[in-house]
Amino acid sequence: MREHLYRLPLLVHLMGIGAAAMLLPAAYATAARDWDSARVFLHSSLIFLGLTAMIGVAMVNFAPRRQARSHLLALLGAYLVLPVILAVPIYESVGDTRFLNAYFEMVSSLTTTGATIYDDPARLSGAAHLWRAMVGWMGGFLVWVTAIAILAPLNLGGYEVLGDRTERTGRITQIIELADAPARLRRYGLQLLPIYLVLTLVLWVALLIAGDTALTAICHAMSTLATSGISPKGGLEGAGSGFAGEVLIFLFFGFALSRRTFEREGNISRRRRLRHDPEIRMAVGLVVIVPVFLFLRHWWGAFEVEAGQSFGQGLQALWGSLFTVLSFLSTTGFVSNSWDSAQSWSGLHTPGLILMGLALIGGGVATTAGGVKLLRVYALYKHGLRELEKLVYPSSIGGSGALARYLRNRGAYIAWIFFMLFAITIAVVMLALSLTGLGFDTSVVLTIAALSNTGPLAAVAAEAPISYSELSDLAKAILIGSMVLGRLETLAIIALLNPEFWRS
Repeated sequence: MREHLYRLPLLVHLMGIGAAAMLLPAAYATAARDWDSARVFLHSSLIFLGLTAMIGVAMVNFAPRRQARSHLLALLGAYLVLPVILAVPIYESVGDTRFLNAYFEMVSSLTTTGATIYDDPARLSGAAHLWRAMVGWMGGFLVWVTAIAILAPLNLGGYEVLGDRTERTGRITQIIELADAPARLRRYGLQLLPIYLVLTLVLWVALLIAGDTALTAICHAMSTLATSGISPKGGLEGAGSGFAGEVLIFLFFGFALSRRTFEREGNISRRRRLRHDPEIRMAVGLVVIVPVFLFLRHWWGAFEVEAGQSFGQGLQALWGSLFTVLSFLSTTGFVSNSWDSAQSWSGLHTPGLILMGLALIGGGVATTAGGVKLLRVYALYKHGLRELEKLVYPSSIGGSGALARYLRNRGAYIAWIFFMLFAITIAVVMLALSLTGLGFDTSVVLTIAALSNTGPLAAVAAEAPISYSELSDLAKAILIGSMVLGRLETLAIIALLNPEFWRS
């Protein structure tokens, strides 16, 4: 019986997990005496659990000819088909909304984008807010597992920068060589779930102690680990934890910068791994340089208007820049309560272009963060340094080992191809959005927000906040496709379109 369950398609498993997860918002709504929401989530769970059981019985003998292709298609289906099921409780509980809006909300949550149609948080019940955060949390865990179990063997998702040299002596390669894709999914799912769950619970309890309500704390904890930026308060400004909550969330942003923050690799010490990890070093450099630049820019503006006498206000502006920079680099999108202090301190507007650039760079490979990934940026950076070195010393030989040489050459070449594809995708999506009647600035912000899976970017990057609810149906459909494309990445879609990938 167990073997038959293991052989079911990935999408069927995800349907069952999504349907069973609806019982938690139903229990919360029951405890809060919100009987309408409890009934909606309970009935939806029972209906889709029954539907999943029938589909499972019909496909019990399913045996794909190529498991890699089947699981890659299942991922595409998960981001396009699964939100249809997940959107039903939102559609029924809100009442005065259209199914397209509920579907947009679930695609945004599952891809950890965090773009919301419902600008007024009071429009949704507590159970609906919890469901949005849960879908984002489950989407983040899906990214964790599938990046290692499915994308890594195919050299996709950022692993293509390292090619076949990725951890050849580690446990990942051993599992890839000895087990099929379902076995890898089970193995990594069982390994990563306790880590993901414990980290979320630790942050939840810490935020509760800091002063948040139970619902706000759990939603912010799940949103931080999943980098979805979903909040029942519309952001951190409505949270009760204040500065202490921001510090706690800031510490947990680190898990979106590199997979080595939560992976275990033999006898190598964690401190040594993190110190030499290229993604961590690149992220630390950005988190130091960009906030200092913003602080000096605002300090100079305050000096010119003779408003820089308050040292405390300057430190508050520095913290706001530090938190917000790391938040958008991890593609979470939370904005510090001190972010606006920099503007009031100096009278200068905070540049949204910098936040868009950080969101485009994104976090680490095999993490919940979106963007083009720090490892690809690091490969291009090392290649650029090597080319400058060759200009000065044409006969020099690059050292640092075989892996570093591969990263500077073949890895940088593949990273550059991805950057070109990403730039073309941005241009195409911008053109499509402009045809719906949106202006250039709005199209740029929405395109980068969708492709980098950083939905809150729309509220802070433009001169005036952009509301997703005011977009046309065609614009919403374009953004839905862009969010899925940003999460799966262009190379995975190209792999699906490759004829060789479909031949037996």
